[in-house]
Amino acid sequence: MHLETRTVIEVPSYDIAPRVEVKPDRTALVVVDMQNDFVDPQGSLCVGTARATVPAIGRLCNFAHAHGLAVVYTQDWHRPDDPEFALWGPHAVAGTWGAEIVPELAPRPEDVVIRKLRYDGFYGTSLDHELRRRRIASVIVAGTVSNICVLHTAGSAALRWLQVIVPVDAVSALTEFDQQAALRQIVFLYRGTLTHSESLVASAG
Repeated sequence: MHLETRTVIEVPSYDIAPRVEVKPDRTALVVVDMQNDFVDPQGSLCVGTARATVPAIGRLCNFAHAHGLAVVYTQDWHRPDDPEFALWGPHAVAGTWGAEIVPELAPRPEDVVIRKLRYDGFYGTSLDHELRRRRIASVIVAGTVSNICVLHTAGSAALRWLQVIVPVDAVSALTEFDQQAALRQIVFLYRGTLTHSESLVASAG
């Protein structure tokens, strides 16, 4: 008889800042992969908690647009024969409904949309160029999936010496374990700041 064993893991404590001040001209909001295949229940890789983050991400977009922050969307974008499908199955196929950003968070004409092939929003894309030419020093990272594309994009930003800010109510994962592991890594490994979508304040100077 097989006996199932479980290991209880305690998540190390981390702080969630009650107020985070950002400089609008040096900060960008990066919305990661809020696409139909990941957010809509009919999507091929739906993340169960992703739709619940739409209001928080909407607040972040409104905040960014109101204060003049750059807004960048990453969009998973795959050819039908992409080798990544061996890992996850077909998803976000270029030009399909599943690859489109959810209507509630549709980019504005002035926003930047970065199409990417892998987890990291910087890998093989113009994201670094778009941030550098705007003299961005800090990025607010939101979206899905917390421990995959959000974590890899946030980590890649940190490795470029960008300050990383992650509103915890604006990211989602497939499991609570994955969510907590990602938040812990963002704080511990990348020295990021965790906060809430309503806790951001635009600096006057």
